[in-house]
Amino acid sequence: MRLTLNSISKQFDQKIILKDASFVFEQGKIYGLLGRNGAGKTTLFNCIAHNLVLEQGDIQFDEEGQFRDYDATEIGFTQTHPQLPAFMTAFEFVRFYMDIHREKLRHQRSPEDWLTLVGIEPADQHRLLKDFSHGMQNKVQLLLSLIVQPAVLLLDEPLTSFDPVAAHEFKQLIREAKNDSVIIFSTPILQLAQDLCDEIVLLHHQTLQALPTERLHDAGFEQEVISLLTDK
Repeated sequence: MRLTLNSISKQFDQKIILKDASFVFEQGKIYGLLGRNGAGKTTLFNCIAHNLVLEQGDIQFDEEGQFRDYDATEIGFTQTHPQLPAFMTAFEFVRFYMDIHREKLRHQRSPEDWLTLVGIEPADQHRLLKDFSHGMQNKVQLLLSLIVQPAVLLLDEPLTSFDPVAAHEFKQLIREAKNDSVIIFSTPILQLAQDLCDEIVLLHHQTLQALPTERLHDAGFEQEVISLLTDK
């Protein structure tokens, strides 16, 4: 399966974010989306997730040459600012989420196991989500996308609030998830993108540009990316 962006454009008032941008994201790969602050990475994710309406173009699934529109439920979107039910505990919410998505579960883990995996200790699992720090809420939100693996997984700057052990475990889960999903991963940390991603895509000058994969681990790759992003 492929996620195809066909000549898409998006702007807010007079500010153009995307202009006639096209790209094809393939299942089985993790894409690192890099761009300067304000370039429009989160806007792109919101367009893919059907949270925003495009001014031009379309975004479709390509299933062996058959193009189709998709439903927002086929997209997993981990946002920078989590939106979780304040009146539920972490355990209650994860258990509820697993119950309503029982047929889509990919792993035989309990709610406790999932929460422990992301570094939420048993004593915290029964606290209300409204009392969680932003970092802990982010862990719960990211967890949901991995419990029920969607066709497309959009990760907007994840892992920034994770300790080294939890981050390592999550990177392993994300690598496993790519076999059945298109994964697009935005991060301000180039080294993390190099470590985790199969391809790097730049959002610059209102369009998308893939970088040669054979240079991903070259000594001069970081400087090349910086040069491209600072090019006016």
